[in-house]
Amino acid sequence: MTPAERRDAVLQDLANSKVPQSASALAKKYQVSRQVIVGDIALLRAAQTHIAATPRGYILEHPQPAGLTRTIACCHTGLEPLRQELYTVTDNGCAVLDVIVSHRVYGQLIGKLHIFSRYDADAFIQKVTESNSAPLSVLTDGVHLHTLLCPDEDAFRRVKEQLAKLGILYRGGETTH
Repeated sequence: MTPAERRDAVLQDLANSKVPQSASALAKKYQVSRQVIVGDIALLRAAQTHIAATPRGYILEHPQPAGLTRTIACCHTGLEPLRQELYTVTDNGCAVLDVIVSHRVYGQLIGKLHIFSRYDADAFIQKVTESNSAPLSVLTDGVHLHTLLCPDEDAFRRVKEQLAKLGILYRGGETTH
């Protein structure tokens, strides 16, 4: 298999998958190193293929599902408040699409999350723990934004109210798109 054929096959795998595909799993499938897959993904992206890197692997970005997109500001430190935040959002029928922080040097940094359930939240927190990493919000003393996908305004309102009760909502700050 040539490198171009492998990239086509990887793209087809991403197109056929509803869940993120890790670079390690793709590397094993195509009998190459993880770094080769990372390079393949970089080349596919350079060719204007919309591939998102999530904590669980790569996904082909499809048109956004129906719903309302809202941005909410939060502030907390530690993994337990993070778990509460993610559970609150998903338990109210919304999804956490990303996390955004404003870095002094690099400007706005965005991490794709694609968390739609408690299972996704637990997988994300497990990945943070096992990799001995930290959430992006450590760069901003816990202040961060999330883009949420909500089925309706009532779901968004419930999320805001519950995050406020938990002390996670940052000064009630949110904007709509």
